[in-house]
Amino acid sequence: MDIMLLHDSHNEFYRTPSGPAPAGSNVLIRLHCDEATSVVLRTWMTEELCYTMLPTAEHVWEVAIPLPTTPGLFWYYFLIYRKDGRTIRYGNQPDKLGGVGVAYDHGEPESFQITLYDPAYKTPNAFHGANIYQIFPDRFRHAPTKAVDDRKDRYVHKNWNEELLGVGDLRGGKYQELDFYGGTLTGIQEKLPYLKDMGIDIIYLNPIFRARSNHRYDTGDYTQVDPLCGTNTEFTELCEAAKKVGIRVMLDGVFSHTGEDSVYFNHFGHYPTLGAYQGQSSPYYDWYTFNHYPEDYKAWWGILSLPELRKDNPEYQKFMFQPHEGVVPRWIEAGSCGWRLDVADELPVDFLRKLRAAAKAADPEAVVLGEVWEDASNKVAYGETRCYCTGDTLDSVMNYPVREAILNFVMGKTSTSTFVRLIHHQEEVYPAQFRYALMNLVGSHDRCRALNILAGRECQELSKADQQHVHLNVEEYELAVRRYKLCIDLLCALPGCATVYYGDEVGLTGCHDPWNRRAFPWGREDKSLQKYVANKLRHRQESDLLRLGYCDIEAPDDDTLLITRRMKDGHDALGQESTVTGKEIIKVCRKLH
Repeated sequence: MDIMLLHDSHNEFYRTPSGPAPAGSNVLIRLHCDEATSVVLRTWMTEELCYTMLPTAEHVWEVAIPLPTTPGLFWYYFLIYRKDGRTIRYGNQPDKLGGVGVAYDHGEPESFQITLYDPAYKTPNAFHGANIYQIFPDRFRHAPTKAVDDRKDRYVHKNWNEELLGVGDLRGGKYQELDFYGGTLTGIQEKLPYLKDMGIDIIYLNPIFRARSNHRYDTGDYTQVDPLCGTNTEFTELCEAAKKVGIRVMLDGVFSHTGEDSVYFNHFGHYPTLGAYQGQSSPYYDWYTFNHYPEDYKAWWGILSLPELRKDNPEYQKFMFQPHEGVVPRWIEAGSCGWRLDVADELPVDFLRKLRAAAKAADPEAVVLGEVWEDASNKVAYGETRCYCTGDTLDSVMNYPVREAILNFVMGKTSTSTFVRLIHHQEEVYPAQFRYALMNLVGSHDRCRALNILAGRECQELSKADQQHVHLNVEEYELAVRRYKLCIDLLCALPGCATVYYGDEVGLTGCHDPWNRRAFPWGREDKSLQKYVANKLRHRQESDLLRLGYCDIEAPDDDTLLITRRMKDGHDALGQESTVTGKEIIKVCRKLH
């Protein structure tokens, strides 16, 4: 194609503003085109509108348009009419990551996206550039508790350093979840000085409520801390003690399903209530969907131990959102700084809106952070496109796309330009309030340990029983540590929250669940690695530039990323006034490692 066309949605010359825009604002859009009789900008959101672009300089066409007043996703591409009668469509790249577009001779092009957000959208200050530490409660630390465990069907390891049991749970699907180490809330409180010294701002706790399993994603009672983990009072005491040293505590909310062994379903009669499984007169019967009562019911991903909840049920919503007494506000008022929502993209948008309102009513600075694995600005779920960053549902999400990009970069599986493009894309589609609260991670309870991945030892082809015996040799471990340090460098350099999964900072290894959930190796830590991670996190915690500064990223060569953090015109990236001057440049080169 001999015509010259250029629109770069990441470049402010071609789109002003180049990123998300407040609903009801204006945008200036330009196209460079050296041969056209006319150019039309085709747009749509709730309706299609076309705007004739005007030639304003040599080969530059532009148009300023008003944006809709309702938050949502606004789309556009260009129609170029040529002298020879041909019409060229110019739109987004097929991967939808924005930037420099591409011409289409025929067919419907991919569209460029503008995220329109509520001008009043505000996320919690405490999460802007915070350092997060994720704890799997049963495996972090045991200390004496006033709780008395009343379950007789648990296997509790007598020795903290024992290996996990390799026994599966048929009702739990592929998961192995029936042995416990007895990690407690008091144990976490005991280790607050360790977390404080490491520069941690937020503790993210995997579920702590009463449950049958060690992961506790099969909630048994939303109103009680699991007695093996502690008491409700000890949770509040943990939050109060953490707050005194500048740390907040975020809970994990599992609201799409309960456990079958629960107050609400009560399959085995372990609870004194009449559960939905036990009788159709149960007050919880309508919380679930039975195809053929009582054995055939809708379960999360078909796992029978996790009966799925009807999120549209008014009584369930009241139980969750009622002021003070509802689960969401109750635990915020008990001391939590908010919620990380399990499978947030499986919760209806209306449910999320009500959840957000309930959380903010309890504390305007409470966080609502979602588990969304894909692009959270245009996630397709259940046949509809959902945007979680317009100000009515989530404050932010777990940043799995950046996790994949970081791991692929340090392992040499992707180019530096690909990494840069993803970061620019997130800047383009995520409002600053959302982007600077992103939970950036490389390790989590849902994935193989970071060091195993970085050593090329995920071993997914092996059975779970065989994965138990996968251990890194000296060379593999040293390679993994060098690469993990690069991951930490990037987590600390990028906008959002740098997140560490418990034990990663001291060299804990393991394949997929359950081997990625081994007990914290107190007394056997890799002190050198821990010191490196702590130094990086503390420096980040003390630097307004790294937490709140604008981010410029470039790839000077195919092994190096250059990230510059700075303020602009006396303001940080969130629009707040700042007296900080200068800049901080982070160079991350994988070739040296």
